[in-house]
Amino acid sequence: MEWVDVFSRKEYRDIVLDSIRFCQQEKGLLLHCWCIMSNHLHLVISTRNENLSDVLRDFKKYTSKQIIKAISENTQESRREWMLEIFRREGAKNSRNTRFQFWRQDNRPMELYSGKFIIQKMNYVHNNPVEAGIVVNPEYYLYSSAKDYFYSKKCGLLDLVFL
Repeated sequence: MEWVDVFSRKEYRDIVLDSIRFCQQEKGLLLHCWCIMSNHLHLVISTRNENLSDVLRDFKKYTSKQIIKAISENTQESRREWMLEIFRREGAKNSRNTRFQFWRQDNRPMELYSGKFIIQKMNYVHNNPVEAGIVVNPEYYLYSSAKDYFYSKKCGLLDLVFL
């Protein structure tokens, strides 16, 4: 919420990575392309047989609880009170939440309907760190699938199903 730079800390990115791995192994998530930026996440995903909305709902529910818990328990987190207050305030606005809201309610889904459109969206995802001035080339960014596609093999942090 509010573009808070939560994922500037490795421990919070790791929660997302571990949850994606779990969803791949246990919920039939197929990961095609991804990138974690400091304040948001891009995924190009599908599922084997499961309802994609259900998998995404479970992913968001679990990661939000784990990230809020990690922030709350991190005594070294200098932004702890500030971040928790933002998530608490946003949660109060939403009747579906009991206390905090970490992720946006909408997922901004896009149906990838053609090969050209898929390539366009994957380039957008992979070029996010370049556009943000973090790296010169997309394949240099650790928290993305760009390296896998650049080298045409699985060499990144997460397993992919290549498109």
